[in-house]
Amino acid sequence: MAEEARQLQEVPESMTSTTVVVIGAGPAGMTVATLLQHSGIDCVVLERSSRDHVAQRQRAGIVETRAVRMFESWGLTDRVLGGVPYDGILEFRVDGHSHLVSDSDGSQGPAARLCPQQVLVQKLTATFLEGGGDLRFEAADVSLHDLTGERPTVRYRAPDGTPRAITCAFVAGCDGDRGVSRTAVPDGVLTAHAFDHGIGWLTVLADAPPPAHPLLAVSRQGFAAHFPRGPHSSRYYLQCPPDDHPDAWSETRVWDALRTRLGDPALASGPITDREIFRLRSLVHDPMQYGRLFLVGDAAHIVSPMGGKGMNLALYDADLLARAVRDVVRGDDDTALRTYSSRCLRRVWNDQEFSHWLTRTLHDAGDAEPFLRNLARARLDRLFNSPASAGAFAELMTGLDPTGRTVTENLPGNLSGVGGD
Repeated sequence: MAEEARQLQEVPESMTSTTVVVIGAGPAGMTVATLLQHSGIDCVVLERSSRDHVAQRQRAGIVETRAVRMFESWGLTDRVLGGVPYDGILEFRVDGHSHLVSDSDGSQGPAARLCPQQVLVQKLTATFLEGGGDLRFEAADVSLHDLTGERPTVRYRAPDGTPRAITCAFVAGCDGDRGVSRTAVPDGVLTAHAFDHGIGWLTVLADAPPPAHPLLAVSRQGFAAHFPRGPHSSRYYLQCPPDDHPDAWSETRVWDALRTRLGDPALASGPITDREIFRLRSLVHDPMQYGRLFLVGDAAHIVSPMGGKGMNLALYDADLLARAVRDVVRGDDDTALRTYSSRCLRRVWNDQEFSHWLTRTLHDAGDAEPFLRNLARARLDRLFNSPASAGAFAELMTGLDPTGRTVTENLPGNLSGVGGD
């Protein structure tokens, strides 16, 4: 074995070149890669996991209206978006009493999609590969070099252990919060703004009937939610201590808690196929770029899942980066690339604020101490009864564009031939 390792180390490094190396084949990375390919720009995607593992990573997903219209502006909606159209109605239940709230901003055009993350990744991957894209799974020991030089180098080992290197003009770091991209940035360059909400969620995936509308419920027993994940499956969320353990939640305990908190004693149950506990936290790294490395999605920011902004922020980052690279490659204009971080962060902080507001409101309205509980319930009462409050909520749920306006009503025609605006 030692001799085999020695021989691998002696294999000469294979060097290739491309315009962009994309690190990570999740929704952020595959969106960047697909949009670059659509623009006629060469790129190579490196992913440390196998294709099967990436395609089956279970994550919740609502592709918000702005993101759907982003894909439409590239002429890619029909190819990359699965799931079902979302009717824009959320159901809130407070102590069992139902309130229906629209999150439509009234603009025309395609609606948001209920689309689990793995479905989006599968379709983006298929589109990229069908177009001749270069996607390298099981790339080990990825490392980034000379990020402030003219041609950064990305090194890795192929599945057979062969050392490889790629020189490029730009690196898109799309490998999440625990990936190698952000760790390649020297200490002191990035400022991390972190917040721990002190809340845990038990997430449950079950073969059980989905709700008519996404459902968010508060009661003195705590927060719960019920979301569709297909015609015959549902995802549920239950507030719990952040240091709780899934094994503490038997199927009986899960269904009893859901029926109580959702205010539905007749809630249909089904086989539970997955359960886990995660801690609600928020994190923003500023800036989102270093030299020729550009951080995208979770590599740059983590958002509390309330409001469904995490994946949509990743899609927004990917869109801005692809357009900025296109400007440089096609027209030698680096304005958008130089301002990438500031433009992304404007929306990141807007969505962080909205997610934080919704998280605090729906958890404080349940089992918090009386003063905070009454404040939170006053905010919900305003949402249910004030058109102005409902309109602001809908605007933020729909998604703001980089200028702070709501999504554009009048999109340009199909721009698939030129890859965007």
